Amino acid sequence: MRLSVCLLLVALALCCSLANAVVCPALFSEISGFSFINEPVFKLKLAKYDAPPKAVAAILEVKKCTDQISLEKHLLIEKVQEKIAEKCDR
Repeated sequence: MRLSVCLLLVALALCCSLANAVVCPALFSEISGFSFINEPVFKLKLAKYDAPPKAVAAILEVKKCTDQISLEKHLLIEKVQEKIAEKCDR
């Protein structure tokens, strides 16, 4: 649960200013991918960033934790993200 709050705070910080409004779609795409795609597909998605193996291992460990959140709660998080995106588009 704490990770979800952190992700939302980061999304708010990055998106809710005029200078960063363009970031919203890409950021939400990444957050949704992190929440909803399985680990093998997520590893492929991470490969495009050419991150160090230690960083990849760390994010996959976090993903294992977030994968334990119920689908219902993931969908609630997604709804909040949509509301944030609406604010960013104004």
